Amino acid sequence: MPNLLDIRRRIKSVKNTQQITKAMKMVSAAKLKRAQDRVVTARPFANKMIEVLGELAKRTDDDFHHPLLDLRGDERYVAVLITADKGLCGAFNTNLTKAAQSFIKEHPGKAIEIFAVGRKGRDFFRNRHATMAGEFIGLTGKGRVELSESLDVARSIMKLYTEDEGIDKVYLIYNEFKSVLQQRVVLEQLLPVSRAKEEELDPKAAVSLVDYIYEQPPAEMFGQLLPRLVETQVFRAMLESVASEQGARMTAMDSASKNASELIDTLTLNMNRVRQAAITNEIIEVVSGAAAL
Repeated sequence: MPNLLDIRRRIKSVKNTQQITKAMKMVSAAKLKRAQDRVVTARPFANKMIEVLGELAKRTDDDFHHPLLDLRGDERYVAVLITADKGLCGAFNTNLTKAAQSFIKEHPGKAIEIFAVGRKGRDFFRNRHATMAGEFIGLTGKGRVELSESLDVARSIMKLYTEDEGIDKVYLIYNEFKSVLQQRVVLEQLLPVSRAKEEELDPKAAVSLVDYIYEQPPAEMFGQLLPRLVETQVFRAMLESVASEQGARMTAMDSASKNASELIDTLTLNMNRVRQAAITNEIIEVVSGAAAL
């Protein structure tokens, strides 16, 4: 049984840890509010851009070609994995790495490379000797992603895709922010940009295809808009990831603080029992000595 001094030291240690977890929860709560506002602001623009360019892409002729639009083979993939640079955020990073591993297992005959955005995903797959197509570290650690930083990531992905014709598809894996307690792992195709035909649409879905008047040639229009679409998707994914990370860390630190309180109560009860047993032993010794005299 530990002595009284050991229990007091452990109680002090747990209290110090609890102060740290409470402080981290407060910091994450402040960062979460700003990140959540940015996500809510970015979503309408990103969704509308995807919708409009999707409609335009459906109406392009088969003779029209663009590096980001043309279909390639189905042998080599690049998975852009967006994780956190830091830990202490519950299962946030674990869920993402598991999703990436599941994606690799579901395509056993494909050559899949990892493009890591975030230290945790990079370290996880580097330790397992996975093929790395690229990496960006230190973008999400400060709790805020700048547009210029996301542009660097998106342009690196597009450069890799356009210069290496052996890459057939590029996928995004990230956490979508739902609420403080809920984040959803998203796997979506980034490149090539989808160009579904009208007859491939679900006839039961009430989708009205809008006719557009082209004021510029399609080559000129898509040459400007398709890179912007990719940049917008990457920027939104990084915003969603930052907000999800702060929400997960806030929840994890709140649980850690509560667990610390329960542990302090348990240790305090054990300390009182040990002290009471020591006092009882001393009284017995005194009484026994007096009876012996």
